Amino acid sequence: MDLANSTRKALTNILRYFHLHLFKLIGACILLAFMGFSWISVNTKLPAPDSDNGGLVLPGGFQALVVVDSLKGLARHIAVNSNGDIYVKARNHNLNGGYGNIALRDTNGDGKADIVTPFGKYDGHTYGTAMRINNGYLYFSSELMVYRMQLKRGQLVPDSKMDTIVIDKPPYHEHQTKPIAFDNKGHIYVGWGAGSNAGQEKNRIPGSPGIGDPDSPDNNNPWLKDHGGIWMFDANKTNQYQSDGIKYATGLRSLVAMDWDHKSKSLYTIAHGRDDFRMIWPDLYTPWQSAMQPAEEFFKVNQGFDGGWPYYYYDGVKGKKLLNPEFGGDQIKEGNGSKLAQPLMAFPAHFAPNDLLFYRGKQFPARYKNGAFVAFHGSTDRAPYPQAGYIIVFVPFKNGQPSGPWEVFADGFAKVEPIASVSNAAYRPMGLAEGPDGSLYVSDTEKGKIWRIIYTGDKKAFGTTQLAAMEKRKMTASNIRTPDEIKDNLFKDMPATSAVYSTYCVACHQTDGKGDGNRFPPLAQSEWVNYNTTRLINVILNGLKGPVQVKGLPYNEIMPAHGSFLSDEQVAEVLTYIKSNFNNLPEIVTPAQVAAVRKMTTK
Repeated sequence: MDLANSTRKALTNILRYFHLHLFKLIGACILLAFMGFSWISVNTKLPAPDSDNGGLVLPGGFQALVVVDSLKGLARHIAVNSNGDIYVKARNHNLNGGYGNIALRDTNGDGKADIVTPFGKYDGHTYGTAMRINNGYLYFSSELMVYRMQLKRGQLVPDSKMDTIVIDKPPYHEHQTKPIAFDNKGHIYVGWGAGSNAGQEKNRIPGSPGIGDPDSPDNNNPWLKDHGGIWMFDANKTNQYQSDGIKYATGLRSLVAMDWDHKSKSLYTIAHGRDDFRMIWPDLYTPWQSAMQPAEEFFKVNQGFDGGWPYYYYDGVKGKKLLNPEFGGDQIKEGNGSKLAQPLMAFPAHFAPNDLLFYRGKQFPARYKNGAFVAFHGSTDRAPYPQAGYIIVFVPFKNGQPSGPWEVFADGFAKVEPIASVSNAAYRPMGLAEGPDGSLYVSDTEKGKIWRIIYTGDKKAFGTTQLAAMEKRKMTASNIRTPDEIKDNLFKDMPATSAVYSTYCVACHQTDGKGDGNRFPPLAQSEWVNYNTTRLINVILNGLKGPVQVKGLPYNEIMPAHGSFLSDEQVAEVLTYIKSNFNNLPEIVTPAQVAAVRKMTTK
C-alpha cells in the first residue's frame, strides 16, 4: 500500500514538473516568435482622422489624415512596407539633398510620420517614377534606370547595395518615366515611353506629317522599335539592357500608371493620350474638340498587345479608334483602328493617369475588393476650358473586367474651382499605395504631401447613399464634368489676348504664364523672357532642347521651332504680349528684330 502511494506521488510530481516546464517552453516560444517577427507587426487600431479629412472630399464612411504635410524632394510614386514604413520616390533630387528616395516612419501610432529620412543617391531628373516593394526588395527608377535595395528587418533606411536591374540609354526625352509592375512568376514589367507626341517628323510642329505607315509593319514609326511600349525582364537579374528583355506590348505613347492584378493574373495600364490637336491642326480641331480628345485608355495588356499609337487615338465620344491627323485622319477616318486592342474603359481627355492600384485589403467595404484605384494627376492642356482631373477614381472589377462605371473616390486636391491654369492647383495626386491594414495612401507632386485614407463607417451598410454625393460631384464639379462649349470657355469674358499665344503657347505655358511646374517652364518673371530678347526670339524661331534651368528649376522638354509656320509679325506680336504680361518687363518686339534674328540663325 505504501509502495503504491509512493509510486502515485512520484508520478504526480513528474507530471507537475512536465506541465510546468511545458508552459514555460510554450511561453518562451511565443516570446521568441513575437521578438522575431515584431518588425512586421501592424497596429490594427486605426489612427484618428484629421477634422477636415486633410482637405479631401470622400464617400460616406471614409475619412483621411495627412501623414506628412510636405517633403523637400516632393513626391512621385510611393510604397508601404508590411510594418507601415513608407517609401517615396522623390520628384526632385536637387531639393532632396541629391537623394532620390525618402523613408518615413510613424513611431507612436498616430498616423503621422515622425521620422523623415532621404536616402539613395543616383542620377535622375523630375520624371523618374517607380517605387514598389517586391519579395523583400525596394525597387525604384530614374528616367533611365530601374534599381533595387534589399530591405532588412526592423531597418527603416536600407543600407544594402543598390543593384541596377534595368538599364536604358540616353538621351533624356519626354515621357521617360519607367513605371514598373511585378507578376507572380518572377517578372518585372517596365514602361518605355516614347519621346514624341504623335510620331511626327518634327515633334509638335503644326502640319508636320507622321512617320511610318499604319498599314505596313515594314514601314513602322521609328519610336516603336525600342520605345512606346512595355518590356518584361527577370525581376532578380541585374544589369539587364532592353535587348535582354521581351517586348511585351507596343503602341503606348506615355504610360505612368501600371499594375499587376493578382486576382485575374493580368497586367493593366492606363495610357496618356496624345496632346495638342488644336495647336498642331488648328484647321481641323476647335478648342473644345481639342480639350475633349483623345480619351485616356484603360487597357488589359497581354503579350503582343498593340495600343495603336502613334497612328490612332481613341475618340471617347464616338467610342472608336480614329486615325491621327498626322497620318491622314480627319476625325472621321477609322483605318484599321477597329482591329486594334480596344480599351476596357475610356476616361476623359487629358486627366493624366499617373498611378493604378488594384485593392486587395479588407479594411474598405467589400465592393472595393479587387477593384482598381486610379490617380489622375490633372490636365495641363485643356485651355480655354477648366483644367480637369486632379482626383482619385475607383473602378469596380469582376472577372478581370470593369463591372460598372468609374466613380469619384477622392477630390479636393486642387483647392480651387475652376482650375484655370495648372499652377492654380494646390496639390496634384500622383502615387497610390496600400498599407498593411488596407489603408490607401496618396502622394502629391506639388508640395510632397501624403494622405492616408481610412474607412471608419459600417461596412455592411455601405451603398448608394454613401456614394450619392460623389456621384453628384462627378456631374457638377468643373474639374470632372464635361464642359459646356460656350458657357465654360474661360476666355470668353477675358480682355483680348494674343491670337498666337492662345493657339500655340497656352497649352504648355498656361493662361497665367506659369507653366506646369515640371514639364513646361514658366514665362512669368522668367530670365529667359526678360534679359535677352535676341535669345528669346531665337528660341521661338528655332526651338530649344533641354535640359535647361528656369528660375532655378530644371526642365527637359522640347520647345518646338515655330519659325517655319509663324511670320515675323506673328512672332513679334506674341513676344510683345508675353513681355507685356505675367509681371515681366514690358518691351515692344518688332518684326524687324525678328527678321534680323531669323536671317542670322538660318542655316
